[in-house]
Amino acid sequence: MHAVPGDWMVIKGTVVDEPDQVGLIREVHSEDGGPPYLVRWMNDDHETLVFPGPDAYVVPEASKTSSDEHERRRYAELQEVVAARQAHAHTHPSG
Repeated sequence: MHAVPGDWMVIKGTVVDEPDQVGLIREVHSEDGGPPYLVRWMNDDHETLVFPGPDAYVVPEASKTSSDEHERRRYAELQEVVAARQAHAHTHPSG
């Protein structure tokens, strides 16, 4: 496993319906990018030193940024569809 500060640590949920744990890698304590990593967890903003197991993987910062932008665009498109339907419903009330 290799990481640099700014990458993201993901630990897969081990129980059905349990969300993955996602955290920002703040520090890498090995010159070759290997563990341990100081990670700030998104669910509660605490920081821990992590020695990742087989259920963990690193998402490079660039990949996460691209994925986040895609999700923002999808969300904005959905908001536009909802707003258009609401406007249509207000101008054409059924009844």
